[in-house]
Amino acid sequence: MDRTEIGRAAGAPIFALASGAGRAALAVMRLSGDRVDRILGALLKRLPEPRRASLRALRHGGEVLDRALVLWMPGPASYTGEDSAEFHLHGGPAVIAAVAEALVALGARPAEPGEFTRRAFLNGRLDLTAAEGIADLIAAETESQRRQALRQADGGLAGRLDEWTARLARLLARQEAFIEFEDEDLPSDLDARVAKDAAELQEELAAMLQEGARGEKLRDGFSIAILGAPNAGKSSLLNYLSGSDAAIVSPLAGTTRDVVEVRLALAGVPVTLADTAGLRAAMDEIEAEGVRRALQRAEQADFRLLVFAADAQPDEATLALRGADTLAVVNKSDLGTASIDALPVSARTGDGMQELRQGLEEAVAARAGMSTQATLTRPRHRAALTEAVEWLGQLPSAPLPELRAEALRGALSALGRMTGRVDVERVLDLVFGEFCIGK
Repeated sequence: MDRTEIGRAAGAPIFALASGAGRAALAVMRLSGDRVDRILGALLKRLPEPRRASLRALRHGGEVLDRALVLWMPGPASYTGEDSAEFHLHGGPAVIAAVAEALVALGARPAEPGEFTRRAFLNGRLDLTAAEGIADLIAAETESQRRQALRQADGGLAGRLDEWTARLARLLARQEAFIEFEDEDLPSDLDARVAKDAAELQEELAAMLQEGARGEKLRDGFSIAILGAPNAGKSSLLNYLSGSDAAIVSPLAGTTRDVVEVRLALAGVPVTLADTAGLRAAMDEIEAEGVRRALQRAEQADFRLLVFAADAQPDEATLALRGADTLAVVNKSDLGTASIDALPVSARTGDGMQELRQGLEEAVAARAGMSTQATLTRPRHRAALTEAVEWLGQLPSAPLPELRAEALRGALSALGRMTGRVDVERVLDLVFGEFCIGK
């Protein structure tokens, strides 16, 4: 059974509220599946003209439920590929409940999370990467996330995968020809050319894996840990950068005992900025736990902002954290001169804070900035592409042409799982389970 047949078999009518919950001026109810025309006929008495908004009275049980704008979209030219409809209702909870009860009475059922988009996939309206792009578009917090998600939803990633899949299929066909027609008049270097082209493709896929790390960071968000000795002004920097009083600021050492997080956008990327406990020999068990958590966050973070104080000697614990993924600043520059090579800033006066923000934005953009092409955005993508690269890596050492053909088939299968063209059922629940109801 192919995807279209599976989709038709699962075409029982479903409905969901596609707009936000709660009281509003309007509420959009979506309906899709077999017999949608009958349900519409029962509610409206006659079907509206396809794909043209029509103001109609919805009637059930001898009474008018609402006067709504109705859209009737016969399949397969609809989002799901099935017969579909939308009711643009008045947004009161009683109206929504009454229409939902009527739809259930007429044979429809509430949709499960992601079921509309799942049906669109099963009916061949989009591939898995495009479906994931739609989910990311719904969840996008920043402009860069929106652009990346829209690029993927529009088929950008699928297009790159289709190109590689076509090249792999051609290589496999040539390898199979070498096996099946070895005694025929084939080019003598056919097998060697397949190996050469496969090596080139492997390099492209490996480059995509490197590029994909940025896409995953842009989608999931970037983490920055603020680390330093007590009273270096870490909490003040957190508050200044976030524009809020998220952390308590006090001249008393050890005020921050736990990790304090704020969410903000830097270079178009959602960033979690974490203030941590001061690094020093702990005075009690609670502070010791705070220091442990600070060091743990330092290890887990994508980037570390190391804070020293201009009125104190640089502490060894913070100095030991300096490295490639760090930016060092000397806070309280209004109280003294920096004794180490670091950016002087003052959270109190604002001096150097613009340069600090710019430095953080450059660091974030370099590690999680917007790619010019659709790229990997999920661990599922990375796992499949890694497997494809590993399969192609077996070709040079494969002693038999049959084993080289098997490696090409393995790589082809791994790429197919990304778009959902093979091993479909194994990944469907993972992909669609994160969707909201009504999408």
